[in-house]
Amino acid sequence: MNKKDVIRLLEKIAVYMELNLENPFKVSAYRKAAASLEADGRTLGEIPDFSALKGIGKGTNEVITEFVQTGESSVLKELEDKVPSGLIRMLKLPTLGPKKIAKIHDELGISTLEDLKAACEAKKVSALSGFGKKTEENILKSIESVLTRPERYPLARILKFKKVITDVIETIPGVERYDMTGSGRRTKETSRDLDFIVKVEDYELFTETMINQSFVTDVVSRGDKKLSIEIEHDFEQINVDFRFVNGEEYISTLQHFTGSKDHNVKMRQIAKARGEKISEYGVETKEGVKTFDTEREFYEHFDLPYIPPAMRETGKETDVGIKEIVKPEDIKGDLHMHTVYSDGACSVREMVEAARQKGYEYIVITDHSKSLRVANGLSDERLLQQLKEIREIDAEYDDIDVYSGTEMDILADGTLDYSDEILQKLDYVIAAIHSSFQQSEEQIMNRLKTAMDNPYVRHIAHPTGRLIGVRDGYPVNMDDLFLYAQKTNTVLEINANPQRLDLSSDVIHNRDVMFTVNTDAHHTDHFDFMKYGVAALQKAFVKKSQVLNTCTREEFKAFIKKGKQSDINE
Repeated sequence: MNKKDVIRLLEKIAVYMELNLENPFKVSAYRKAAASLEADGRTLGEIPDFSALKGIGKGTNEVITEFVQTGESSVLKELEDKVPSGLIRMLKLPTLGPKKIAKIHDELGISTLEDLKAACEAKKVSALSGFGKKTEENILKSIESVLTRPERYPLARILKFKKVITDVIETIPGVERYDMTGSGRRTKETSRDLDFIVKVEDYELFTETMINQSFVTDVVSRGDKKLSIEIEHDFEQINVDFRFVNGEEYISTLQHFTGSKDHNVKMRQIAKARGEKISEYGVETKEGVKTFDTEREFYEHFDLPYIPPAMRETGKETDVGIKEIVKPEDIKGDLHMHTVYSDGACSVREMVEAARQKGYEYIVITDHSKSLRVANGLSDERLLQQLKEIREIDAEYDDIDVYSGTEMDILADGTLDYSDEILQKLDYVIAAIHSSFQQSEEQIMNRLKTAMDNPYVRHIAHPTGRLIGVRDGYPVNMDDLFLYAQKTNTVLEINANPQRLDLSSDVIHNRDVMFTVNTDAHHTDHFDFMKYGVAALQKAFVKKSQVLNTCTREEFKAFIKKGKQSDINE
């Protein structure tokens, strides 16, 4: 458990209280308590007395203490029992907040999206005070979007669905091995459904266990070779297929159903030229059907290096110099992360220790800048305070370098959030846009160019601001961006958070600039996001030599010391 877990609990209680029409002062108390914890620069374990924090009273302190000690909250449980689940589903409507949902429920007795839709169509919602005709129309549009199952889900959502399934698989006796296949394993930005192959002793036990889970809404088909179900999680549905494998063909089946179709077509062509044939059961050779212990062996059979799943998209991946393409083990450090100084969950030291566990040789601490108040951005004074702590911590370790930095806002008017006098004290400066996404392409490009012109800004974070399946981000002239980055020696980021993958693999293909791939970690667990960023690089055939944080410890130290100004002048 960390501070973010407690903050989420307090905010969730506040929402449920609003839906339950509780006293507004009680709702406000929980929000103030959450804000107080967010603003405190300590980790959960470093706060000896929560009630000593301004904004945390006796009641909220008791809730926090119970949650920290037991992992549960009796207050939240009581609220969850009172609030109809349909009202929680309504929170997915961007046009409605908890107060308006509570009003609709209280005055019209509506508890489901379907009933809300009918009420809007009957013009009952617009008749309520505070709701006009336009609001009613917007609610209807939002309901249609929520009730309509999307054709494809973004990767971050696919990973949540995956965990729902794998948590159950891990409990089933006799499962020898399982893997997700299809577009999910290839880390496509979006997927239509989930596919698994499972090596299991008793497929009937597996089937019965799986279909009796509370999240299963439909059993599409079942048999000794395949199980197809529909599941629901967080009010969203997706189809899941399981293929049962019980022989030596596991690896061949895994390779086949990972795909893509184009990759498999190319591999069949290669096999045909050798007088062989590929199927999900193995490779038919003159000596018989050959199976494999690993996918690496499969590709070596065809005189090919191992092709990572992320690259198996077009068939062209069999023709490139795979050895030059960046691999997860090439990454030596992470240059973008957050701590409790801004909106992260862990301390500087905790991030350092987690990075050491990953085997990293260096990291950069880059908390948010002062204008991003919603993320508890650092004032000049707090930034310099953090700089001092980073220097002290760095001196304690001889196996990792800890650099001071910032993720500095590029403001709406094009100015930067810190002065050059402050920036020159830091080791590594990131610039990013977090506001005014509605500006024109020209305005956005001027903001980005202003940052790239700055002699201390080494890299641009998540350069389009997109969230996959949520927002497209702001308008960026990609050709102009890459040319200007090249001109100013500015590094461009591939943000490895699966919600972002920004820049995307499509955009970075065949670009002659320096990239960096970072997790934007707000928790030590987020270091695991790196594999998704590397997968995006692999899809675009990006070479190791093009990725800044594949530098060795000494190479990166030299990069830091040399400075951007000397880079530009050379």
